[in-house]
Amino acid sequence: MLELVVVSGKGGTGKTSLVGAFAALAAEKVLCDADVDAADLHLILAPRIVARNAFWSGRKAVIDPGRCTRCGECLQWCRFEAISTDLVVDELSCEGCGVCVHFCPARAVDFPENNCGEWFVSETPFGPMVHAKLGIAEENSGKLVSLIRREARSLAESRGLGLILTDGPPGIGCPVIASVGGASAVLAVTEPTVSGKHDLKRVADLARHFGVPVMVCVNKWDLHPETADEMERFCRNEGHRFVGRLPFDPAFTRAQILGKTIVEYGDCPGKEAVVSVWEKVYGLMRGTRS
Repeated sequence: MLELVVVSGKGGTGKTSLVGAFAALAAEKVLCDADVDAADLHLILAPRIVARNAFWSGRKAVIDPGRCTRCGECLQWCRFEAISTDLVVDELSCEGCGVCVHFCPARAVDFPENNCGEWFVSETPFGPMVHAKLGIAEENSGKLVSLIRREARSLAESRGLGLILTDGPPGIGCPVIASVGGASAVLAVTEPTVSGKHDLKRVADLARHFGVPVMVCVNKWDLHPETADEMERFCRNEGHRFVGRLPFDPAFTRAQILGKTIVEYGDCPGKEAVVSVWEKVYGLMRGTRS
């Protein structure tokens, strides 16, 4: 089973557009949108949801006024100031540590599991897709990422599909760590800017820490060719595989407005570059099969 995770040091580098294009080019795969905090792969793949599931994770304290003796013990122990003087828990401030549950002498504090969002199994024009939506201001996004990656793998195994294409979150935080671990390869999408160079190094270092091979693609390379050249040299020096450059092409935006991938949109420089990058990426991934 091969899994390619497409990541970036920040949002807006074009990774979702690239994953959508790869979806149109690759055969026999499962799609996975692991950017659960701001999922948007569905905007260009038009999924039809066939299974909807609640995501339960973490806990929030709730004080039962019928059992509460108003001793104030919970108020004294809460370090997050989540309990008011009226002995009511503010669910937005509650960190779910459970200390109030432990110290309440009347056992008046309930600790139910929290409904954090939903995850879905869908069908798209390019194959099955597993994706999710984390609730507003909810946490545990890393746990949700791990869940949908497991479900994507299970779905691929049940259908006999040998490839998973994962649209990863931006940055290097917990959701990215949950996306990268155990993947066959990472494709880092970057831009030819000073911050792009910095972000690329951080993402590459993270993947290397987990022993995942790194491939690099520079989007909008023609906006600053000198920096794109620097990034290619960086890849050579660090042992990362440089798989290509994508030009600044307004066709990407026009395709998105129509709800299409760049591959479906028609012949243009962006499409030709994406096809070239995919061929290199897939060829390298097949070479890593054990």
